[in-house]
Amino acid sequence: MGTKRDYYEILGVSRNATDSDLKASYRKLALKYHPDRNPGDKEAEDNFKEAAEAYEVLHDAEKRAIYDQYGHAGLEGSGFSGFGGFEDIFSSFGDIFDDFFGFGSRRRSRSRTQRGADLRYDLTLSFMDAAFGTETEIKVEKRELCPECDGSRCEPGTSPETCRQCGGVGQISRNQGFFTVRTTCPVCRGEGQAITHPCNQCRGAGQVMVAKKVSVKIPAGVDNGSRLRLTSEGEPGQHGGPPGDLYVFIYVEAHDFFQRRESDIICQIPISFVQAALGDKISVPTLNGDKKLKIPKGTQPGDVLTFAGEGIPSLRTGRRGDQHIQVDIKTPTHLNKKQEALLKEFAQLESNKLSKKLKNILKGGTAEAVHWASASTLSAICGHCLMSFPNSILFIN
Repeated sequence: MGTKRDYYEILGVSRNATDSDLKASYRKLALKYHPDRNPGDKEAEDNFKEAAEAYEVLHDAEKRAIYDQYGHAGLEGSGFSGFGGFEDIFSSFGDIFDDFFGFGSRRRSRSRTQRGADLRYDLTLSFMDAAFGTETEIKVEKRELCPECDGSRCEPGTSPETCRQCGGVGQISRNQGFFTVRTTCPVCRGEGQAITHPCNQCRGAGQVMVAKKVSVKIPAGVDNGSRLRLTSEGEPGQHGGPPGDLYVFIYVEAHDFFQRRESDIICQIPISFVQAALGDKISVPTLNGDKKLKIPKGTQPGDVLTFAGEGIPSLRTGRRGDQHIQVDIKTPTHLNKKQEALLKEFAQLESNKLSKKLKNILKGGTAEAVHWASASTLSAICGHCLMSFPNSILFIN
């Protein structure tokens, strides 16, 4: 059909159409272009397929969001390529056609394979297991094919019988005008077969509940909300259909020391004001063990130092992020007499330097009224404060 038309235009609805609006519009188009009503009409077939594709996208919230943002190209990038033919359409929308018209299509009469249901498992990991990956075993409650009858639903040694009501078709047909109306057989419920001797273990269900152990390999770098898919570990399909998948949702416990920001980790290290002023080398925990960190002279509160490549591996590239260390300078709260005397001496030295700077400012013609608090007064208030902020000037108005 060449370039694809806008899906909203195809269905004749606005971009804020509700689900009921979409369904009503699709019903009219499906009725108008249904192949049973237009035998041999290629244009009607194309219109029927086009309407089905538009409805398939717009009634699905996830596909609709992709289409609204990126158009047809976005859907192609997500793996959606439309329907291959009428079989795909009737397989996907069989229940809808039953709701619309009370019939599906002659093409659906024997096509009853159904994919198994997907399952979800919530898995909690430690911070370190999420960072470096691990392999664990989980226990999943799920349905499996009955080991006694192998899913046949029949007692061993017996087999299903053809339904006498529908002749094994699974549907009852009657003609109404242009249409051949088919309804599900009330006797076999669309199965086309009757189980006269059901399996004792599964009671004719063909499936039993089991607790299965499943091995899960966790890649390095997973985070809260990460989702792993284990193919074919869901519930078994119906009538020969493929099994569903198992989705493992990851939740990561908080760490006592590290915090995570994407692939980087952040931690906070306390140091003394002496270490901050004079510099030092200290041992800092990393994900791989302790590592020496150089504290530069004159380090200020809130300064951030970095270990490159000591963060968490990226799920996409495998490259590790960085570790950022926030410096927390601790001011002593209890001083002995010698420590206090030394700090007062240091404060006096700083006071003399600052007094000279203040005189130079005043000589330069500064018109601001500045009142200087004497070093002895400051020392009486807080003898160690000046040590923590040696370059600060205290102004008292």
